[in-house]
Amino acid sequence: MPGLLERARRAAGLSQTELAHRAATSRSTLSAYEHGRKIPSLETALRLLRAANHDLELVRLVTFHDAPGRAGRVVSVPDSLPRLPLHQACAEIALPLHLDWSGPRRTFDLANRHDRARVYEIVLREGRPEDVLAYVDGALLVDLWHELVLPRGVRAAWASVIAARR
Repeated sequence: MPGLLERARRAAGLSQTELAHRAATSRSTLSAYEHGRKIPSLETALRLLRAANHDLELVRLVTFHDAPGRAGRVVSVPDSLPRLPLHQACAEIALPLHLDWSGPRRTFDLANRHDRARVYEIVLREGRPEDVLAYVDGALLVDLWHELVLPRGVRAAWASVIAARR
């Protein structure tokens, strides 16, 4: 909760004093919540978030299982497809070295369909669960699925989660 309240306040462009006033609490209490010295009740957290023009959302927790790939490799596959916030799903990114190791660091524009397809191919083939959660949007993956060039084992491992989304 500490990081969440501070992120909402900063995203709203509010000082602690301004948010505390809007939410009918003291600045010192808000500071204690933001720094984890106190834990707000759910009702209080909702009041603070709404005063910062934010809300809580129920988001399904994505868990992964390992599926066999080719040549003894393992493919990490989610139990459901993750969704990314729009700014993250369409961001310009440079993949970390463990994913994009074959040449000079490239920048990919996820708003560009071709770049997004290349990133999704790399992440599905080489990625860890945290990479899938950082770079792959489930709805955009389903849209690109038939265009992606993937090894047979990777495609087979992901097939059931893609089919369930359709």
